[in-house]
Amino acid sequence: MGKEYSLQEALKLAIRAEKDSMDFYRKAASLAKNERARKVLELLANEEVGHLKAFFDHYKGTEFGDINSFMDSPADEKNPTYVKLIKAINDDIVEQTAMELALVEEKDCIGQYTQLAQGVVDPAVRNVFERVVKETQGHYDLIESEYAHIMGMVHETDQDTYVRE
Repeated sequence: MGKEYSLQEALKLAIRAEKDSMDFYRKAASLAKNERARKVLELLANEEVGHLKAFFDHYKGTEFGDINSFMDSPADEKNPTYVKLIKAINDDIVEQTAMELALVEEKDCIGQYTQLAQGVVDPAVRNVFERVVKETQGHYDLIESEYAHIMGMVHETDQDTYVRE
């Protein structure tokens, strides 16, 4: 059985996770050589900002300071996903690695936020978690599509061309 969190503990975890995701996508976008991949990564970073703000609006703690200072604070360079991205910098497959890491992270967030939403009594905050789960699933789908493109796989828009009848 998983750990039960108070509302504020759940929001604190979510805020840190969204900040880590935002930092990861910003860094990955800055490293991307592929224009299309860079735009996808920038879009994802901006959407993480929206999630971060939504959680921050309900958080009553003070250790993060104000939202703008927190978002501008340095990335957690010990975050395992961030570390893996930095290790991939010397490779010529930064976009591929970033997308692979992002798929794992987004799937983990979906599971974590789904579980946290189930334990939240406050309907407004539960709605925030549930909305972010849906948006994160959208992120996963977008990343999966971009990964297929980067890898030269058949894109879903081309499936009719390649599917035999």
